[in-house]
Amino acid sequence: MATPPQAIKPSANPWLVLVFLSLGFFMILLDTTIVNIAIPSIIPALHSSFDQILWVLNAYLLVYAVLLITFGRLGDIVGPRLLFIIGLIIFTAASALCGLAQDGNQLIAARVLQGLGGAILTPQTLGIITLIFPPDRRGGAFGIWGAVAGLAAVAGPTLGGLLVTYVDWRWIFYVNVPVGIIALLGALFVIPDLRPGRRHRLDIPGVILASAGLFGVIFGLVEGQRYDWGTFWNFITIPEIIAAGAIVFILFLVYERFQTEPLVPLSLFSNLNFSISIWISAVVAFGLLGFFLPMTIFLQSVLGFSALKAGLTFVPMALVSTVVAPVAGRLSDRLEAKWILFTGLACFAAGLGLAVSLISLHATQATFWGPAALAGIGLGATFAPLTTVAMRDIRPQVAGAASGVLNTVRQLGAAIGSAVIGAVLQNQLAVQLHDQAVAYSSQVTPAFRSQFIDGFSHAASGGFKVGVGQTGGVQLPAGIPPAVAHSLQVLFKTVFDQAYTNAVRPTLMVSIVVLAVGAVSCLFIETRQKATARAEFLQQRAQAASH
Repeated sequence: MATPPQAIKPSANPWLVLVFLSLGFFMILLDTTIVNIAIPSIIPALHSSFDQILWVLNAYLLVYAVLLITFGRLGDIVGPRLLFIIGLIIFTAASALCGLAQDGNQLIAARVLQGLGGAILTPQTLGIITLIFPPDRRGGAFGIWGAVAGLAAVAGPTLGGLLVTYVDWRWIFYVNVPVGIIALLGALFVIPDLRPGRRHRLDIPGVILASAGLFGVIFGLVEGQRYDWGTFWNFITIPEIIAAGAIVFILFLVYERFQTEPLVPLSLFSNLNFSISIWISAVVAFGLLGFFLPMTIFLQSVLGFSALKAGLTFVPMALVSTVVAPVAGRLSDRLEAKWILFTGLACFAAGLGLAVSLISLHATQATFWGPAALAGIGLGATFAPLTTVAMRDIRPQVAGAASGVLNTVRQLGAAIGSAVIGAVLQNQLAVQLHDQAVAYSSQVTPAFRSQFIDGFSHAASGGFKVGVGQTGGVQLPAGIPPAVAHSLQVLFKTVFDQAYTNAVRPTLMVSIVVLAVGAVSCLFIETRQKATARAEFLQQRAQAASH
């Protein structure tokens, strides 16, 4: 007989259950960032092109983000424990296959499987936490979950750098196997089997519409920069793909209004705090991408840090976030979470602002430890209260669907952040490369001065890749004497360093503005008493309508 959704097995310690849930969740989030730092090692090892290896990143993110909503709802229907176990098995096996891959295509296929496993597993973690912890203790549980999320988000580059430098790139995947096995044993013997009290059906047309819509939007966002936001294939452009995906997703939402058992119960959005929370989750993901993307390039391409040294620069963020998150979670059980959340977003934005003020060509690793620690306080004070506000008054019967929506919007925010920050960075760098080339052209022999300036302009218009030779991809013109060529190469580096330093500041300001808007949004979150009263009223009205 199925266990009622409100109860757990008496022998199941909810905190021990949380440990195994967090292990599985940690693996999934870690794999969204850890692979980036290994790309320079993977390309020669598998004899793959850069474009092919980009799909090692994008294939995982696409499958993961597109299917979160579907498997979140499926967890409500068949039980979250079963899907958590299935997701763990798929993800762990796929991790081993990634490590064994002999060429780029094999690695991409294994990453698709990883994305599938991650999409199955992730929504079940919040769903199970919502079921096994009473509302007045969820803040502490979400604090642990938030600490894991924060640690995984920022630990990827550091752990990846260590493994690539001292072991082998394949171990960024192999490391998941023992962790996955331990989490699987916990899922089998500790996590209770919680199932709905009555039979439900999966909204198949809703699955098709939601998946197609999300695929179009996210595919367009992650591939847009690569195609310069222009033509993707024949007459089809990237903006058209994004627009088509958005239209299909709107059709999905309209369709859901008329379903008795929708894939995404639209009643979730009548919960004001849930609606604000999913917006803020996108803001936080945007902010993370907006910090890591330009800063990682700056540390390696301009300051010349190794991948490992660049990753270690962010260690204070991970450590501080891990310490703060459980405390913030416990406080959100006792205080109004909106103020903790507001403080967290403000500290995150302040950390980025401090980084902007300290960026220079003379910066060292220690220069950014203070900003990283301040941003870590912000992240730690954000993850747990955000989840508490989002999930506190969600009915257990739709906890999986709510978790799926929350995690999907987070991934969408990351995809938008990557696209926007990448576009702003490229635009700013194009302007700065030209301006700095003009400024330094007086040091070039007059005969080669115009070619020097044109070289940077051509690199910008051709969609340069930052960090290529640390010069933005600028090529020496033909016929340059060796003596002149050496001095030009040195000058190329100087121009690129100064241009990128100037470009990264306004790029980071975009994230600061977005985080500031997110902080203001926290002021509209309802107090706990008011939110609970509204949730009870809506639930009573829904029950009356069903009768």
